[in-house]
Amino acid sequence: MRGAQLTEIARQAIGAWLDGREPTPVAPLQFEAAVFVTLRDARGELRGCIGSLSPLTPDVTAETQRSAVLAASRDPRFPPLTRSEFLQLSIEVSVLGPPEAILSAAELDPHRYGVVVRGASGRRGVLLPEVPGVEDVATQVKIARQKAGVDPDEPIEVQRFGVEKYLS
Repeated sequence: MRGAQLTEIARQAIGAWLDGREPTPVAPLQFEAAVFVTLRDARGELRGCIGSLSPLTPDVTAETQRSAVLAASRDPRFPPLTRSEFLQLSIEVSVLGPPEAILSAAELDPHRYGVVVRGASGRRGVLLPEVPGVEDVATQVKIARQKAGVDPDEPIEVQRFGVEKYLS
């Protein structure tokens, strides 16, 4: 039930943004969590993805609304979403568990855990689990490094996090 609620909350928030309105307040689910919202177009291609590693609002419903609107309007890789794209959009809401330090790469699994890579400069890169085309740990860490702008030979700290994913 929670998954269907969160994806519908995300869809309604994006619809409100497209209409120039604020999202309608929804009843809280009574828990705080970090959320990423991933948008895919009719072909299944990435169209936007924004979220945070720690909650920025007091409830997962408000966090979902916030991330959904930002994924539709502020992902720097894409222009803002259009109404015609919205009609064919698939929405994935990822509710993140807390990041955990790891001792070795053997504790990572790109199908089960997301990763946070932090370089010596403090820059961070995040990659969710189950990203299409990411089949091994080395690729997962490499992409997270690139997202952080961390050189391939710069020392890094790696954390993992679990995710509950909901798709509509």
